[in-house]
Amino acid sequence: MPAILEVQDLRVSYTAGREVLKGINFTVDADDFLAIIGPSGSGKSTLIRCVNRLVEPSGGQILFEGRDLLKLGESKMRAERRNIGMIFQEFNLIERLSVIDNVLTGRLGYTGTWRSLFRAFSKDDIRNAVRLLDRVGLIEHLDKRADQLSGGQRQRVGIARALIQNPKMLLVDEPTSSLDPKIAREVMTLIREIAREFNVPVLCNIHDVDLALEFCSRVIGLQEGTKRFDGPPSEIDKHVLADIYSMEVL
Repeated sequence: MPAILEVQDLRVSYTAGREVLKGINFTVDADDFLAIIGPSGSGKSTLIRCVNRLVEPSGGQILFEGRDLLKLGESKMRAERRNIGMIFQEFNLIERLSVIDNVLTGRLGYTGTWRSLFRAFSKDDIRNAVRLLDRVGLIEHLDKRADQLSGGQRQRVGIARALIQNPKMLLVDEPTSSLDPKIAREVMTLIREIAREFNVPVLCNIHDVDLALEFCSRVIGLQEGTKRFDGPPSEIDKHVLADIYSMEVL
């Protein structure tokens, strides 16, 4: 079975002469839970955000189901984003909206902005939002405003919002960085369970190496925009970590 995502020679330059990503190559298979680890500033978040073009690469290819996303115009790329769910570090919820309305914003790519403003979502969408909120353990908070939730609850809303897109892949950008260790583990457990239940591969940028090794099936290590490791967690030892984090100031 071909890879769902194939990244070839990916390059990003934020300022003239300074490359943030320097020719990154990797694939994501249909059953992957792939973690990206590395020191701060290594390009982890940039790499994740290139996949759905929240960051525009300066070179390379991003093949999603065989289609080069970097060659798509704005409207076609907007349609492709329906298939790529994203779970954000800072949740990206609309504070004044209810929990269920935040989940339903995941259908914007299908309904359009005007219909969403008037909550003109289909009955199927609303039923699906309720079902997903039940699955992530938030059914009792369905009508609460988003700003009334804890950090862990807000991340669960983000997970449900990504899933209501019916994505073919999930991008997860630092899902635990603002959570305490117990809640972080619960969130990672939920994401792994969801990935298996919905049969979607995950590409996850994560700062916590221990969580990456515990929950992910494959790990990519970045350092200063270059790939230093790509393999299963079982192959990561102190020497590999020392190589990936050799530029980190302790």
